Amino acid sequence: MSQYAHPSVIVDTQWLENHLNDPSVRIIEVNMSPELYKNAHIPGAVFWNIFTDLLLPDLKMNLDAIAFEKLMARSGITNNTTVVAYGTYPGTGAWIFWFLQVFGHENIRVLNGGYQKWKSEGRPLATEFSTFPVTDYRAKATDASLRVLHDEVKASIAKSNVYDGLNLRVLLDVRTLQEYSGEWFFDQPPKAGEITGHIPGAVHLEHILTLNEDGTFKSFNELKNLYHSKGITPDKEVFPYCTIGGRSGYIWFVLKYLLGYPNVRNYDGSWNEWSRLPNITEKLK
Repeated sequence: MSQYAHPSVIVDTQWLENHLNDPSVRIIEVNMSPELYKNAHIPGAVFWNIFTDLLLPDLKMNLDAIAFEKLMARSGITNNTTVVAYGTYPGTGAWIFWFLQVFGHENIRVLNGGYQKWKSEGRPLATEFSTFPVTDYRAKATDASLRVLHDEVKASIAKSNVYDGLNLRVLLDVRTLQEYSGEWFFDQPPKAGEITGHIPGAVHLEHILTLNEDGTFKSFNELKNLYHSKGITPDKEVFPYCTIGGRSGYIWFVLKYLLGYPNVRNYDGSWNEWSRLPNITEKLK
């Protein structure tokens, strides 16, 4: 891991097992349903539900500071706690890294390989819900530099791969090929009212290609070659997007913290927002 631009933000399974009883560390499991958590989770891990804790009913990211403070407080997290995030879905921990960074939480680590690697190595598992005393958590002002909003994405379409005096800009679609090609909306064919497709000019590179079979991150050189092969280089400003901003938050982490790209911002509104903008059918390719 030492080749990565910022290797200190990643921990391996042995490090985490050594810190299971460390009061300064709080482990967070993020999943779409509590059932997976109930079946077996890393001991001491607090459960966060993607749909009720992190997203609003319309599937937009919940970036309300008060809601964030309540979530952190009930999870037993202080402003000085080191948070280690993981999920059963590849890349979840790195998305949470982005989410916590938006609110200024500084001590965050991503479990390399996540639950998949932890379980495959036969490490300890628990079934009881983990609870901790409620803390008094105070969020910082949201960091706008980690996000790009839809107006700027619109303006960037005409500038994609065109030098604008500062950076070359790339819209990076990290969803599955089925989503990118318009067959699916998220993980299934579209329902009534759902528009499929991709943002015009977006380069497609699925997020899962950054991982090894065991769920760990590919090496620095493998990641570098992967992105360079698509013309996504450090001199460019990159706007990753997916459906609800989670997978693109993961790729934000890969580009910024593993490869050291200086200009990456997550379009967390992603396709869920873009496909519902007025006159969007005129803007689809």
